[in-house]
Amino acid sequence: MLQKIIDIIYPARCPICEEIIIPKDIRVCSSCKSKLSYVEEPRCMKCSKPIEHEDKEYCIDCERKKYSYERGFSIWVYDDLMKKSIAAFKYNNKKEYAGFYIDEMLRLYGDAITKLKPDAIVPVPIHRSKYFSRGYNQAEILARGIGKALNVPVIANLLIRKKRTEPQKKLDNRQRLANLQKAIIYNYKAVKNNKTINSILLVDDIYTTGSTIAVCSNVLIANGVQKVYFITLCIGKGF
Repeated sequence: MLQKIIDIIYPARCPICEEIIIPKDIRVCSSCKSKLSYVEEPRCMKCSKPIEHEDKEYCIDCERKKYSYERGFSIWVYDDLMKKSIAAFKYNNKKEYAGFYIDEMLRLYGDAITKLKPDAIVPVPIHRSKYFSRGYNQAEILARGIGKALNVPVIANLLIRKKRTEPQKKLDNRQRLANLQKAIIYNYKAVKNNKTINSILLVDDIYTTGSTIAVCSNVLIANGVQKVYFITLCIGKGF
């Protein structure tokens, strides 16, 4: 009865159009889901970014740069629909949208993640000022959902963003790297009983230029992690 009352007062809403969903268990409107641009083949074998030519294995960005991570996975192309949805998730306290996001991550890549056998799942960190302002780290919510479903431990504070940085969307690729280089550090205290961590799955919401994932990967590998993978909700096109 209590749940029915809660559902009436706070009905489930579509994470794309924000209209009430009936039945609420479907997570997203069928019409909205059909509009979403899922990342499909051909895609970059390194970062998962869509590429135009089937005969190419890597996107232009991954051809030019040598990233320290092994490979990544992304669900959707970062278009206007997902920009709006993720902005609400991050900035407007729409944490309930994570249910749909996590379901799709697991549906599309749950088996692939299981085969990778990561020792831990680590969310990309945000600065404590942002955490206090929002009340949560959106990447941590996603990481915990994946970890719970796949029975993989989540180490939420393995990486710490010690320095508040300029919003990445305002900067070019070189500025983004410089912006983050000294901002993210490895937290030795997060590893209990000196446990060896050989492989990590990083989790974030968006991959655009790859600067954030690149810096996080570099920090992890510099501190003994052998293999780093990542998964994001969205990835940009081009670069």
